[in-house]
Amino acid sequence: MAKKQFKTESKRLLDLMVNSIYTHKDIFLRELISNASDAIDKLAYKALTDDKVGLNRGDFQIAIVPDRESRTLTISDNGIGMTAEELEKNLGTIARSGSLQFKKEMDEGKGEDVDIIGQFGVGFYSAFMVADQVTVLSRAYGEDAAYRWASTGADGYTIQEDSREAAGTDVILHIKPQGEGEDYDSYLDPQYLAALVKKHSDYIHYPIRMELEHTHLKPAPDPKPEDYKPEYETHRAWETLNSMVPLWNRPKKDVTAEEQNQFYKEKFGDWQDPLSCVQVSAEGAVNYKALLYIPAQAPYDFFTRDFQKGLQLYSSGVLIMDKCADLLPEHFRFVRGVVDSPDFSLNISREILQHDRQLKVIAGNLEKKIKSELERLLKDERERYLTFWKAFGPQLKYGVVSDFGQNKELLRDLLLFWSSKGEEMVTLAEYQARMPESQPFVYYVRAESRDKAAALPQTERILDAGYEVLYLTEDIDEFAIQVLERQGEKPFKAVSAPDALPETEQQKEEHQHRQEENQDLLDFCKTTLGERVHEVRLSRILKSAPVCMTTDGPMSFEMERYFEKVEGQAPMKAQRVLELNPDSDAFAALRRAKDEDEERAKDYVELLYAQACLAAGLELEDVAGYTKLVCSLMK
Repeated sequence: MAKKQFKTESKRLLDLMVNSIYTHKDIFLRELISNASDAIDKLAYKALTDDKVGLNRGDFQIAIVPDRESRTLTISDNGIGMTAEELEKNLGTIARSGSLQFKKEMDEGKGEDVDIIGQFGVGFYSAFMVADQVTVLSRAYGEDAAYRWASTGADGYTIQEDSREAAGTDVILHIKPQGEGEDYDSYLDPQYLAALVKKHSDYIHYPIRMELEHTHLKPAPDPKPEDYKPEYETHRAWETLNSMVPLWNRPKKDVTAEEQNQFYKEKFGDWQDPLSCVQVSAEGAVNYKALLYIPAQAPYDFFTRDFQKGLQLYSSGVLIMDKCADLLPEHFRFVRGVVDSPDFSLNISREILQHDRQLKVIAGNLEKKIKSELERLLKDERERYLTFWKAFGPQLKYGVVSDFGQNKELLRDLLLFWSSKGEEMVTLAEYQARMPESQPFVYYVRAESRDKAAALPQTERILDAGYEVLYLTEDIDEFAIQVLERQGEKPFKAVSAPDALPETEQQKEEHQHRQEENQDLLDFCKTTLGERVHEVRLSRILKSAPVCMTTDGPMSFEMERYFEKVEGQAPMKAQRVLELNPDSDAFAALRRAKDEDEERAKDYVELLYAQACLAAGLELEDVAGYTKLVCSLMK
């Protein structure tokens, strides 16, 4: 029998197919099952108008038969089959797809919608990644004869007449021998094959069946003899490997919360139920269905570089990508789920999208759905939202800061902060709703905890004025506030800002007069402290406390700490400003000491500086010296 050559530059193209186009050898089974599904689709469509087919939808199936002894793996279907001419045309020409032609005919005829997975006609050749010989035995519907196509690769193929009991196709792979670093034996292992079907082809519309072996304990005789020993027996049975109908393809009303939760835990390996599930079915520019889950806890690696975001991407029920990052914006990277669409433009390997127009449309819609669900939780199920916030709140704040703040308005209403009023976290809108009309700013203070924030001396004056203060207790908070800029018409303002409370012209003149009157004392303090402080001044923000440490410029102490923690050293230091309360007893004592005993006055300056550092949560440069100084003043 003469061997025929492939049409096309077969050696180069087939080598490309086997070694470059597909990134994982496991994919071959997905491709062959998808082809079998396409063949069944064609015959099922014909059965709608041809009574001679004699098969109902429930009669169609795909069978997988591994044989270790002969080292073959067979994938069989009872679909439309191929004639000798079709074998020549479809398998003799790499990159010709009978499925694509059928799809075009369907589109032109505007017939019933049938999912056709194969689009390029190259998936069949992925079999050569794992097989050194591939045989296709096929009998076309309506034909008496069957034909056998066989090839060992790029050197060509043969076609000869054969026999098959009924219409359909058997693809028989002779699996390559076990090689160094290559585990080809696994493709003859029924358990491994079953796992591949479950992963990649679980939602093929037709049953995928394979004979599996199970071992179980034989029933004990009754009565048991004294020397009874348990015996085991092996049972083999054909089993359906795939679930066929995806949960997301069922109407929402027919899917229970228990089913959604169970699917999530099995699919994504979480032991907890998700906080929420969003089921989406969209028709329009792009048709797609999705199941989106908001987890109750963050994965252990969520805030590390190792974490990979993304949704599982299916095309007509076939898994294309396990984590498609382009479907999720970074600020919603915590969402898990699946997206299925027949409209994706896949590349030749069907592992990557050819272009991203459809992805952008879907990603934009999913972003809105996720935000809407989070808003619903915040409004209607506050406790569940607080659970979400505990796990993923910082991620939303990072989302505000990233990309130069382009997502700040999208995320603004989802943010929570601690506050000086009440024991619960508040939204910015809730804070705004409580503001008196006279309040000029939205006030905030940064500290390590709520208690420390409330105890800061610079907070006292704002609280006494009856204004609420946001307590920023996370590293990212202050950056987020700077990006947000304002809430409504009210700008954000740090309580330590000199203009945090409006002053009359008379108050400004009085303060300026006192500053000039005590300039000699302030200069003395600056000279004593040297480069440790940028400036020493009379405070506008203190009420009862004698001293505090503030900053000039955009860099705060908390930002300095953050950069030091992230980068190992602070690239910039905050400009420290020592503020003294001119109405305090400590200031009066310093004034007297300056006039009477400058050495003692220097000790007072050091003491006040140390107290200001401690109140601000700053480390003292010389703890031993501070202790000695305190003791020396206790005379």
